[in-house]
Amino acid sequence: MFVDRVTLYVKGGTGGNGCLSFRREKYAPRGGPNGGDGGRGGDIIIRAEMGLTNLAHLSHQRHWKAEQGEHGEGSDRFGRGATDLIIQAAIGTLVRDRDRGNLLGDLRADGEQIIVARGGRGGHGNTFFKSSTNRAPRQHEKGFPGEERWITLELKVIADVGLIGLPNAGKSTLLSRISRAHPEIADYPFTTKFPNLGTVITPDRSFVVADIPGLIEGAHQGHGLGHEFLRHVERTSLLVHLVEASPIDGTTPLQNYLAIRNELAQYSAALAERPELVVLTKTDVLGSLDEATLLAESLGRDVFTISSVTGQGVPRLLHAIIDRLWGHEDEPGLKSPGTPVAAGA
Repeated sequence: MFVDRVTLYVKGGTGGNGCLSFRREKYAPRGGPNGGDGGRGGDIIIRAEMGLTNLAHLSHQRHWKAEQGEHGEGSDRFGRGATDLIIQAAIGTLVRDRDRGNLLGDLRADGEQIIVARGGRGGHGNTFFKSSTNRAPRQHEKGFPGEERWITLELKVIADVGLIGLPNAGKSTLLSRISRAHPEIADYPFTTKFPNLGTVITPDRSFVVADIPGLIEGAHQGHGLGHEFLRHVERTSLLVHLVEASPIDGTTPLQNYLAIRNELAQYSAALAERPELVVLTKTDVLGSLDEATLLAESLGRDVFTISSVTGQGVPRLLHAIIDRLWGHEDEPGLKSPGTPVAAGA
């Protein structure tokens, strides 16, 4: 099960009570105060952990409470502070206050953490209140309650490249071809129901690719879980837009390309400006190269052609991705002066 959003109630531990105690020994029957302070309650911490790919492990427990600090004791013995409660989350998790909506933290690296509910201070024992005018204080404090709140954890996949396109455009097939990822692949829409990550390793570079579930018209309004899918491409450096060469629904590659571009623009202007490579997929079918030329001319930019089944065009596409990620100015696939062409193998 893939879960990328959970809401949790968190409460820091209550501090231990301070102690009311006086020294009572054989030769000091009227000794002074010796009540120790209580220990602090435990904090609740959200920590990013390598190896976690989503938030499914948090979906079965909504309430989290840290331990209470130990109470103070006589003979000026202070209570021990409670152990902090650490909640592990996947790298890329945003932590928000559910009710206020403000961002508490953005966990982008392994081991990065944020305190979401601080434990309460331990109460003072009566020794604390001793003074020159109050030599036998009977005041002491109870432990203070810890912070409590509802928080929302929202995962945004961290990847260098995001594969986008309509359902069945060939995103999962390409990911399985260029990495060791094994996403579900079938010849029907919405095979991919959650983002899949794969690491591409070449002799020169390595990078992480995210296969984003297929978008549909109205995705920016949440149709087809559009919001759930679109947020996973917000952190990618480069979009690889896959367009099927011969759609079976009677639309053209250009229409399908423009439909997804419209959804990106409606969802986020910044996302619409993200660098992009356009790729025509399934080009092992007859007439696909003509479609690639028409698409390139219509867009005024180069269009890559690939067949993930045969591998045709894939090495050239990988080279272009590496060039774009590492800042080369003359990479193929970018808009260039002159007549646009289809970039094949």
